[in-house]
Amino acid sequence: MMTVDDLVAKQEIAEGLYRYCRGLDRMDRALVASVFGPGADLDYGEHFVGSPDAFVEWVWAAHALMQAHSHQITNILAEVDTSAGRAVSEAYVTVCLRTKPDAAGRAVDIVDRGRYLDRWTRGEGGRWTIATRRFRSDIQHVSTASLSPPVTAVRDTTDPSFELFGVR
Repeated sequence: MMTVDDLVAKQEIAEGLYRYCRGLDRMDRALVASVFGPGADLDYGEHFVGSPDAFVEWVWAAHALMQAHSHQITNILAEVDTSAGRAVSEAYVTVCLRTKPDAAGRAVDIVDRGRYLDRWTRGEGGRWTIATRRFRSDIQHVSTASLSPPVTAVRDTTDPSFELFGVR
């Protein structure tokens, strides 16, 4: 039987995953970093292995090459041990990336469907953070992008969502 503490922990873990995606899509470094605990270990397969600070530097450089990106989380399965302050989760992620047009005006859409396999700890102040992450890509599709309609993504604090969510 789940307790209220278990349900709260599961919700906090889901919200951490959502904050991570929002942080990436709005290019909010502090929001992305807030999801990881001190000394977290990240493994994104062939793309990246290392610390959260190094990951943020790597992903910002990679996303700078894109004109837009969107991350969606689904199918979050979490098991929590609130008394020990530990949890694990598997969350499905769809990442949609659109490159900037090349000299000929062509752009590419990359859609990757994979999973985040995370170990969480409850740290200072009772906040759940990721201690280890393993990203595994399940399916990837690359295609020439349609340039119509134009991309309207805003990847900074001028996005209207910051009017709604001014407090972290």
